[in-house]
Amino acid sequence: MDLHEKIRTLPTQPGVYLYKNAEGEVIYVGKAKSLRSRVRSYFLESSQANAKTGSLMREAVDIEYILVANEHEALALENNLIKQRKPRFNILLRDDKTYPYIKLTVADRYPKVFVTRRLRKDGSAYYGPYFPGNLAYRIVDLIHRSFLIPSCKVDLSRYHPRACLQYYIHRCLGPCVEGLTTPAAYADAVRDVQMFLEGRSTELETTLHARMTEAAEQEKFELAARYRDLINTVHQLHEKQRIAAAEGDDADVFGYHYENAMLAVNLFHLRGGKIVDRREFFWEEMPQLMETDADGGGIAEFSPGLFFSALLKQMYLDQMYVPRNIYVPVEFDERELLANALSERTGHKIEIAVPQRGEKRSLVDLASQNAKHSFDQRFRVMQPNMQAIQESLQDALMLPELPTRIECFDISHIQGAETVASMVVWQDGEMRKAEYRKFKIKTVEGVDDFASMHEVILRRYKRVQSEQQAMPSLVLVDGGLGQLHAAADALEELGLTTQPLASIAKREEILYVSGQEEDPVVLDRRSPVLRLVQMVRDESHRFAVTYHRKRREIRDRESELLEIPGVGARTRVRLLEHFGSLRDVQAASVDALTAVVSASVAVKIRKHFDESGAEKPALRVIQ
Repeated sequence: MDLHEKIRTLPTQPGVYLYKNAEGEVIYVGKAKSLRSRVRSYFLESSQANAKTGSLMREAVDIEYILVANEHEALALENNLIKQRKPRFNILLRDDKTYPYIKLTVADRYPKVFVTRRLRKDGSAYYGPYFPGNLAYRIVDLIHRSFLIPSCKVDLSRYHPRACLQYYIHRCLGPCVEGLTTPAAYADAVRDVQMFLEGRSTELETTLHARMTEAAEQEKFELAARYRDLINTVHQLHEKQRIAAAEGDDADVFGYHYENAMLAVNLFHLRGGKIVDRREFFWEEMPQLMETDADGGGIAEFSPGLFFSALLKQMYLDQMYVPRNIYVPVEFDERELLANALSERTGHKIEIAVPQRGEKRSLVDLASQNAKHSFDQRFRVMQPNMQAIQESLQDALMLPELPTRIECFDISHIQGAETVASMVVWQDGEMRKAEYRKFKIKTVEGVDDFASMHEVILRRYKRVQSEQQAMPSLVLVDGGLGQLHAAADALEELGLTTQPLASIAKREEILYVSGQEEDPVVLDRRSPVLRLVQMVRDESHRFAVTYHRKRREIRDRESELLEIPGVGARTRVRLLEHFGSLRDVQAASVDALTAVVSASVAVKIRKHFDESGAEKPALRVIQ
């Protein structure tokens, strides 16, 4: 059955349809109140020389459909299929960043708290998202200081012989060592964190008051004082949240700028009536959109309405949190349908509005002005400043602070010989060559990049600790998961369990972040953030290879002494220590050599170098 015949048999019920090409690849996903009417309209558009429709219909050779009960189900199914299949003719959400959540691993024996950008069905509790992104890090830091729940990578399913640094600086209860805390005390702290993150401030304050009174009655005054300080912290945060809520509702405001098939969108997040963050989206080549208006007419040019309909569905339909108000610059057909679907899912009314005047319209216009500026920066080849790159790197790798110093490591060897390592330093926008370090691997035999990486990381940061130097914003290693885990194990041995650590894999240019290895970071190949990481990585590789070549040349030159009868490994070492270099040994007389070796061996050494020098061919003069 060909495509035309298949379309004639389509039902008139609501559903989702999928166009496929000759290879069986899904190239477009759409939804319809009546499948037959919607799909037949494509052929009408194609016959009317609509370029976009014609492009799709020239590639489409088959169609599949899925029936659903109503338009709300069609909306959700369409969104899921677009995200799963990523069809070429659909608008796909390409986000420059995702906002963080706070993850509490309540299913663990001793739960931990983390900042994450991925929501998983793993039994953990997730809270957020948080705007701006660094708010999540500030809250987790507060949880460490006040509730003493850790974020470390230490395995808490078993006990360890000693606690890490976080316990000794009073930011962890110490569940890693038997006897430092009890399961009951740790469970109380976890419940406090849950109440804190869920906004149950009054209930939390009541619980803390009771514990403070009990501690005071038992004359545990230090513990009572800690509860008192915690009550004050919770109360102050509750007051700030109450004031913010009184100032205005939460809202998301969209603006856009479109030129020459390129599009920039800006999204302002308003929380408590204040703009707390801005988000950017870019499309360099808008897909060959193919859709119909309500009256069945074709779309000849870029349609802002169709674009925002597709964008909002992908942004909000599967999100945990949706603001009560969403302001968009243009009207679109599915606005009320989408608002109703979001209201049903969230349990409270969601309004998607197109402001025409007043303060709300001013916000939309402001978002559009910023979208124009973003467009110029992205598409008119304006180089972002270093501050912007650092902020993007911080966001991409979820670093707790702006990265001002990166120390990058690489291992170099040839078939296991002369294994060396390098460390290069990037700081405040430039490479600090005076702070580069070279390492000769001492404890590893043969080819073992992982063990070599473990050794060099351990040596470097053991010295940093002993000299009380500051740790870098990011430790970067050249390699994949093996090198990353080796470095992480070394840092854990030193108690540096919260040190930001990442690796960049060769060829794929994928970034792995320690503790989030299952979610590798894939940056746009033209991203200035990726270029910065690649530049630092390439410099560490260059420095390692240069040092390795130098070591190999020295080895090859020095091994010449072993070719002389009577000269063994110990004698070679004594000769080089005495004369300083192989060149000086070559120039030494027999009398000078007898200061280190016997007269007979000295004669052999002198004879060897005299003969090897005579054997070198003279340069032929070309006339």
